[in-house]
Amino acid sequence: MPKFKTSDGLSLHYTDDGNGTAILCLPGLTRTTADFDYVTPHLSGTRLIKMDYRGRGKSDWDANWNNYNLMVESRDAIELLDHLQLDRVAILGTSRGGLLAMGLAVGAKERLSGVALNDIGPVIDPKGLSFIMGYLGKRPPYTDHVAAARAMDQHLPGFSGVPFSRWMEEATKHYVKKDEGLDITYDPKLRDAVEEQGAQAAPDLWPFFDALAGLPIACIRGENSDLLTKETLAEMQARRPDMIAATTAGRGHVPFLDEPEAVAALQIWVEKLR
Repeated sequence: MPKFKTSDGLSLHYTDDGNGTAILCLPGLTRTTADFDYVTPHLSGTRLIKMDYRGRGKSDWDANWNNYNLMVESRDAIELLDHLQLDRVAILGTSRGGLLAMGLAVGAKERLSGVALNDIGPVIDPKGLSFIMGYLGKRPPYTDHVAAARAMDQHLPGFSGVPFSRWMEEATKHYVKKDEGLDITYDPKLRDAVEEQGAQAAPDLWPFFDALAGLPIACIRGENSDLLTKETLAEMQARRPDMIAATTAGRGHVPFLDEPEAVAALQIWVEKLR
């Protein structure tokens, strides 16, 4: 199980598979490398590097929960590239991973060859944030994965036409079974970090998006996303008419990335990276 040590001594999990164009896959806020299981078969001819952030998945938890922030996580990503002796990579970023990609475009653009954003942009809809805060850092009230999958099927906003087998996969990926029921796969102190950061004035992220100038970029939006609005996506396209944009039907936040619209957009983006 590959791991590397950060400059402050944490051991972080990553995977590194395939050959070809190097793409660093950065998951969502509470998520893990499993975010990219569904898209992997569709990105042949690429080297996919996936990382669990500190405090998530198979990576060490940080004794200082204040380090669960975008600046430290961006540093971790750069240190992984250094560990792998990679000068430049493209980034496929889901939600928080996309924010990290935009931040790296400001602070370390020379390390980027392109960016694909999964259901994230420079403006974050408060409705989506409110939904995230409803579960962030809390143990799920389910006794087993079947119950969790049923809850996802019935209550996850914006999704339709998803087979129950997929929700079972999702429940198994994102919850671990313990004697007393299911548990989350990340440090619950992540909630404290997000609350602390949310108490500060939100920065204007449009300059971070604009910093992607000159790089091949793509953006995939769930048709019913409560985090990335149609209006924000339209403004992104106006600023970058060359951006590859796709909307996945019957999906909220976040698309699985194996939807036909997402696969087509990502494959075009990968060709532009070569």
